[in-house]
Amino acid sequence: MKGRTLKGHIREKMKNPEFAKAWHELDMEFSILENVIRARKRAGMTQIELARRIGTKQPVLSRLEKGGFDKANIETLRKIANALNHELVVKFEPKKNHVPHHP
Repeated sequence: MKGRTLKGHIREKMKNPEFAKAWHELDMEFSILENVIRARKRAGMTQIELARRIGTKQPVLSRLEKGGFDKANIETLRKIANALNHELVVKFEPKKNHVPHHP
């Protein structure tokens, strides 16, 4: 990888269909992670304060913010959203590049 940028390395790895599939499966988790961190910072809240407001400890929130949202349940996400004065929205959308199955 010497001499390449991270973006270049990822672009090269994305040529592998298995890697690309795994990468895109993380899109939702990364989106949640970015939105929670952004909302917490906009609110001027520390991890300690947010953790206290949702009834947990700071290390738990830190693990979530470091990529542990795949283990978070809807109730935890709802508590975080409420504490940050946000609304949690969950919706189903058709997958991109998905061919519908018709019986």
